[in-house]
Amino acid sequence: MNLATIAWKSMWQRSLSSTLTGLSIALGVMLMVSVLVIYGIVDNTFSQDSINYDLIIGPKGSPLQLVLSTVYHISPPIENLPWRYYEKWKDDPRVAHAIPVAFGDTTEKGGFPICGTIREFFAIDYAPRRPFKVKGDFLRKPFDAVIGARVARDNGWGLGTKLKLVHGGSDGHIHDEEFTVVGVLAATGTPHDKTVYVNLDGFYLISGHDKPFREAIIREREFFGEPALPEDELNAMVAKLEKRYSHENHDHAPGEEHFHDVSDLQKEVTSILIQTKAPLAAPLIAGELKKGLQAQAVNPIVPMRQLLVDVLGSIKMLLVVLTALIVIVSGIGIFVSIYNSMSSRQREIAIMRALGARRSHVFTIVLLESMILCLGGGLLGLLLGHGLVFIAAPIVETRAGILVDPFAFEPVELVLFPALFALATLVGFLPGMTAYRTDVARTLSSAA
Repeated sequence: MNLATIAWKSMWQRSLSSTLTGLSIALGVMLMVSVLVIYGIVDNTFSQDSINYDLIIGPKGSPLQLVLSTVYHISPPIENLPWRYYEKWKDDPRVAHAIPVAFGDTTEKGGFPICGTIREFFAIDYAPRRPFKVKGDFLRKPFDAVIGARVARDNGWGLGTKLKLVHGGSDGHIHDEEFTVVGVLAATGTPHDKTVYVNLDGFYLISGHDKPFREAIIREREFFGEPALPEDELNAMVAKLEKRYSHENHDHAPGEEHFHDVSDLQKEVTSILIQTKAPLAAPLIAGELKKGLQAQAVNPIVPMRQLLVDVLGSIKMLLVVLTALIVIVSGIGIFVSIYNSMSSRQREIAIMRALGARRSHVFTIVLLESMILCLGGGLLGLLLGHGLVFIAAPIVETRAGILVDPFAFEPVELVLFPALFALATLVGFLPGMTAYRTDVARTLSSAA
């Protein structure tokens, strides 16, 4: 019979105590593994691997709010930008792609955010080397819509579904215009899954989305720092534009699908997604806009990483420290359990010594008991931790729209078992030395 078997049988004699101490180690490791894996998933969600744009250009304000609004759709937009400003960046020689987006409305059913954009939005990978996959088609006609996987699942929508938009204001007004679902996106594990994308042309055709001419003229001139027009000149310009873009002035055959034109002056975008032609162009553009008062250019990773480090990083550290303390306290429990058992095992140890067992053998048996409890509990905790993540994965995906890999693994987990080995050695050393120093003759004579 080898020493490990003897150690196991010795623990089996104290099965209740051994089980409870091993379970305490398992629970601590389970919590630690869960914290590390879930934090790793969140960290990856807010990293460059999940966002494929170099810059987001938007109105001056909070960079974090701009990113939360544009990328994650969980914060109201700061303000809007004139369409002419978007065209400026579209024609900039340093820019490979400039994608306009407009927010503000939600779906009538489910309250999912609406994003008005152009077809080119889907031609760019939503993350590096991860292209959009769609059942159906992308945006072609003004009142086409493409819905995310979660929207389709929760609302029971599919190709051909008609949907209406709820105005973004507090009045909850439902627009009369209907959009038709022409595409359903495959799940991405990103905010795209819980978003409805509509053709930007149709977005502007919705009543109230095209800015009144007078307001649009004044707003645009203020934005670009141009002098205000005299009242009579402003009135003349408004009258001319109203006549030109009046719906009645556009002839079309009876029954023919027809949409009136919207002046570029009346169009606004919430923000502009930018991909640059060269890596150095992004910081140059951001620096240029930092000097002016028109807008800001934000690397979407920077404010999110700052949030992750400043807020979630502290929470992660706190949770890791707490779970580490749980493991240490559990290790102390193992020490107390084994050490207290030494008094009742004096005779057993003395008999083993009398039968030929060496001092080192007795010491090793006690040390093996400590290691079996620590490493066995750690292995069980590892399995329970990943089991907890596996169970939580569909819940997190449903509630937060974040795709959690149930088999996710964090490299730092590899440190757990060397740490547990060290803990087992530490807590088993003193009881082992007590067994090592057992006086055989005195113990047997006192027992007799």
